This record gives sequence, structure tokens and C-alpha cells, in this order.
Amino acid sequence: MKIYYEDSLPYADEFFSELGDSQVFSHKDVDAKRVADADVLLVRSTTKVNAQLLDLNKNIRYVGTATAGTNHLDANYLRSRGLGLHSAAGCNAVAVAEYVLSALYVMADKLDWQLTEKTVGIVGVGHVGSSLSAKLSALGIRHLLCDPPLDDTGDSRDFVDMSQIMQCDIISLHVPLIEGGKYNTAHLFDAKRLEMLSETQLLINACRGEVVDNKALLANFEAGKKLNVVLDVWENEPNIDQALVPFIALATAHIAGHTVEGKARGTEMLYQQVCKQFGLSPTKKLSDYLPVPQPDSIRVDETLRGQALFSALVLSVYDIRNDSKLFKESIHQPDQFRYIRKNYSIRREFAALSVNAGNYPESEAIYALGFNRK
Repeated sequence: MKIYYEDSLPYADEFFSELGDSQVFSHKDVDAKRVADADVLLVRSTTKVNAQLLDLNKNIRYVGTATAGTNHLDANYLRSRGLGLHSAAGCNAVAVAEYVLSALYVMADKLDWQLTEKTVGIVGVGHVGSSLSAKLSALGIRHLLCDPPLDDTGDSRDFVDMSQIMQCDIISLHVPLIEGGKYNTAHLFDAKRLEMLSETQLLINACRGEVVDNKALLANFEAGKKLNVVLDVWENEPNIDQALVPFIALATAHIAGHTVEGKARGTEMLYQQVCKQFGLSPTKKLSDYLPVPQPDSIRVDETLRGQALFSALVLSVYDIRNDSKLFKESIHQPDQFRYIRKNYSIRREFAALSVNAGNYPESEAIYALGFNRK
């Protein structure tokens, strides 16, 4: 079995080398000839999989992306070849939820907010939205859920509509990009919805850039409206509208899901899928390869309580301000968006670290966030 994998898949050699003849390629120079004899093709979002890439291949039996999104896979073409749409849905859900928490605590400090007095509206309650919901519940932060497709399937959770979401203090977007139809999310926040936002609300987009109309958003800022916005994703990546960047409170280069665990979990999920498809027994797991972080534990400041304690813990693991500062200082340079993403110093998730919370009233909430007991 010939297995071809993109060079950006972490631990791919460790997971796949024993399953067959595994070969690495770069998305920059991969073409139909390079993968013509592949039985298994493993990619990330930088490689477009379509007829042009697989036209010469007559043997392909499995195509998988180690990412949650699948926009770079030509679903219709793959189906015409009898191939399923294999992804690592949910691999970065925890990472994105923790990114949002970092943004919330930074913005709460900036706006002098007590988050337990605010309401968060989560739009899109798949893997990421559900992870964020669980963490907000642990923190005692009130939140509402909006997901029309899930609501229509009979999901047992309580959902609200977008009119109720627009009344929330904080709106966090976690939908897939769907263009047209009943569940359209393209420009979900169009000029009309952006006009409805007040200067006392906070909008976070960590899903797909096209969900927010960037031109309309810029027009609001240029008209003098002082909106509070956090953007990790942008329209027309990597060639984003740089005029918008200075107005964004926290701006990053589509790295919300880039944790060591999130990226590596995607590879592990593909490994499990390939084993299942080819009738093999998985013998490897992610914990076999993840490095131990240094330091591997966090000391709790005994003088802190409540929001100050949670903020200190979250920001000690990941402080979004550092990524935003780098982004704003360097994004004007040529091809910088792509450079930042490719060279991002991927962070760890809460679960990689231990905390001795002792008899703190907040101890159970700390562990519910994902931190390990020491």
C-alpha cells in the first residue's frame, strides 16, 4: 500500500510508516504525476484535491484531510470516484474554544467586564461550539445556542434564533461556510446585521472569514462606529484587506486551532480511519508521541479568586495578545499571512498541564476546563 502525506501533517511518519510505503510531499510542488500511484492520500488545507490532482491515479482508495474543514476537497469529484469525504472533524475543537476563552478574558479586562454578568451567544454548535459551551458552563457564564440545522434534526439542546443572539453581549461564530440555501452562512453577518451591533457588544469570528462581510465591517469602522471585534479568520485569505486590521481589537492569522494536540489529533484521526477502511488494527495513539511541555504544571496564585484566577490560568497557557501584536506589526509585509500560519509556534492545550488547585472553591471549574489534577 502506497501512502502519500503532506509534509505539514505532524507525526505522519510515526503513524503511517508501518502501514505501507509512506512518502512525503510538499503542497507547493505536488501534482498529478507525483501521486499517480497513491493508494492513500493524506493532506491538510493547503493541498486542493480535485480531478486535476488525481486525474492520472487509477488506484486511489482513500483521501483524507487532517483538518476539520473540507473546502479544499472537491466532494463531487471524490464521490464520482467512489471515494468518501474523510476529515478530522473536531480535531481542533478544544483549541478553538481555548482561543475564544483567551480572547474573552483579554477583552473583559479591556472593557472592564465581569463575564458572569454577560451572556454569550454561540452560533454554530458542532464540535467547536459544543466545546466552548462546556467550558462556559464550567465557568458559570450564561450562554445561548443557535444552530438551525441541528435544531431541525431534533437535537435535544435548547436553541434560540438569530434575533435572540443579536441581543447577547458577546457573539461567537463557529459555523461552517455554507453558500446559499436554507442554512446559508456566507455573510451571515452582512451590512444589516453589522449595523445592528452596538459598541457595547463583542463579536468573535473563529470559523470562516466569509461568514462576516469584511467590506461592510470596514465601512462601519470608517464611519466612526467603535465596534469590539476579534478576528482569526478573514475574507480572501491570505490576501486579506489590510485596511481592516488596525480596527480589530484582537487580530490573528487563522491560528485558533493550531495547538500541538489539535494538529496532531488530526493525523491520529486519519490513522484510525485508514486502519478501519483497510481492516487493520490500530496500534498507535497520540499520547505515544506528544512531547511533555516545559514546565508541565501551573502554580495557582493564592491571592486570586473568581474571574481574576481563571483569567490568570487561561492567559498563562495562551495569551492571544502576543499573536495579535505580531500579526498587526508584520501583516503589511509581502505574503506575511501565509508566513505567520506556516511558522506559527503552536501552543499547548490546557490538558497538557497540571494544576494543584487544592481546596479552592474554583477547583472543580479549573479541572472542568481541561487542566489535569496534580
